[in-house]
Amino acid sequence: MKDIRGTLQVFSKPPEPGQAKRRLIPALGETGAAELYERLLRHSLQTATGSGFATVELWSTDVSATSIRRLAGHFGVRLQQQQGDDLGQRMSRALSTALSRARFALLMGCDCPALTVADLRQAAGWLRAGADAVLGPASDGGYYLIGLRRPVVGIFDDMPWGTGSVLDETRQRLRHAGLAWHELPEYSDIDRPEDLERLPPELVTDGVSSI
Repeated sequence: MKDIRGTLQVFSKPPEPGQAKRRLIPALGETGAAELYERLLRHSLQTATGSGFATVELWSTDVSATSIRRLAGHFGVRLQQQQGDDLGQRMSRALSTALSRARFALLMGCDCPALTVADLRQAAGWLRAGADAVLGPASDGGYYLIGLRRPVVGIFDDMPWGTGSVLDETRQRLRHAGLAWHELPEYSDIDRPEDLERLPPELVTDGVSSI
């Protein structure tokens, strides 16, 4: 039942060799890295669509790619094109679009297989109860999820993306803006070869439902 009246956005690239999970290519090769990324994306979409959000959107860097269109169609989610010169701009524009028509919005990556339906519902509950923001801390110093009740000026500007200071910098910006936020449990993203040992068995064996 779709009982959460917010918008849930999944950010991704097309799962194409050479484009997806480049930091895993030394360990898995271009094809292997792309195949793992597709499993992670599929798992994330299963979690997102099972969470009860009335609106789930897949925001891709390339909506023309056959692989991403197939995934959006299979899971019945809206496919949207990311817009902007860097990750911060793309995230800001996506969230602003959602918040122009919804009470709150969550934006999640597809690199964190530990994220659960219960986590998404908890984040929605905090925002629905009046929290200004929600963060999902990642063990590498970034975050796997951010949720907002309204756009926050400058929260994504000139962020040192890909470094271990993103989470702390985001906390400082929320604090400086006088906003109240909650945080989900800390989980690990699957980004680097050393992260592969944290991959759930069902993703190693491609146990997620196939398309």
